[in-house]
This record gives sequence, structure tokens and C-alpha cells, in this order.
Amino acid sequence: MIEIRFHGRGGQGAVTAANILASAAFKQGKYVQAFPFFGVERRGAPVTAFTRIDDKPIRIKTQIYEPDIVVVLDPSLLDTVDVTAGLKDGGIVIVNTEKSKEEVLEKLKKKPAKLALVDATTIALDILGLPITNTAILGAVAKATGVVELKYVQEAIKETFSGTLGEKNAKAAEEAFNKTVVYEL
Repeated sequence: MIEIRFHGRGGQGAVTAANILASAAFKQGKYVQAFPFFGVERRGAPVTAFTRIDDKPIRIKTQIYEPDIVVVLDPSLLDTVDVTAGLKDGGIVIVNTEKSKEEVLEKLKKKPAKLALVDATTIALDILGLPITNTAILGAVAKATGVVELKYVQEAIKETFSGTLGEKNAKAAEEAFNKTVVYEL
């Protein structure tokens, strides 16, 4: 089973990203589970969401405490939240940032096996006109992990957002896929 934890802020779409990723994996024939964890429910407050993907039915119903993959939608969270808490050995961290690998590693409490960086905010602003990074970051997830194929991510995005909005969001995912830099550490 692959367990993924998303870190974002209220209004950035972390919960939607977890759901779209689950939908994309389901399209590939996997068993999936996606759910949020809310604390203080307000725009801008830290939000955590989770996705599980497996080849067999998923019966566990708890939060993800030891993720294989961590996805950070808001780089400011690196200063306030231990996003690597419980990260499994061999884990992957994917961060929306314009900072360098060295700058990001300095902020992580645990060194991942793989670090993927993409400036999803700039991509979202260029394509969507808004700094909502959830669909762009899913392109980075597809590239960095191989857990889902980009085409299924794009299909799931277009089912979530109809018409032109769906097309733009699918384009943001593709752009992020192409611009994500993956470091083996």
C-alpha cells in the first residue's frame, strides 16, 4: 500500500488534490481511499489530507502517520510544520517552491530518499490566474512517484472541473510534470 500525506493551507485545494489523486489511481484499476483531517477550519490554516493506493482492498481507516510520500502545497509550512514526521525510509517529499534543493533540505527534519521540486504557484498563476496549486502539484506527484500516470491525473481533473476550467487545470498538471526536478538523495 502506498500512503500519501498532503500538507496545505485552507483554500489551496489539498483535500481536492487528495481526492483527484485517488480518482486517477482508481482509473488505473487500483483500490483507493482519500480523506481530510481538519483542525481549525478557516482559510489559511494548515490542512492535512490523505490518499491511500493499493492493489487490494483497503480496510484501514486511520490517519496516515507513516507516509511513503509527502506533498507540500505551501512552502511556508516548511517553517511551521514537520512535514517529514513519520516519513518512511525511502520516502519521497514533493514541494511547491521556487527555492533550491539545499534551501528545502535545510528546512526538512528528515532527509527523504527523493526530493521533487516544482514552482507550482507560478504555473498556477500563469495558467489559471490564481495561486491555487493543487492540480499543478499532481503533475509533480505523477512525475516524482510513478504512482499514477499523468493521463489519468488529467482525466480525473477534467471530471472534477468541467469545461475550460478542467482543461486549464489539466494543462497546469502537465506543465508541472514537465518542470518538476527530481533529486535522488
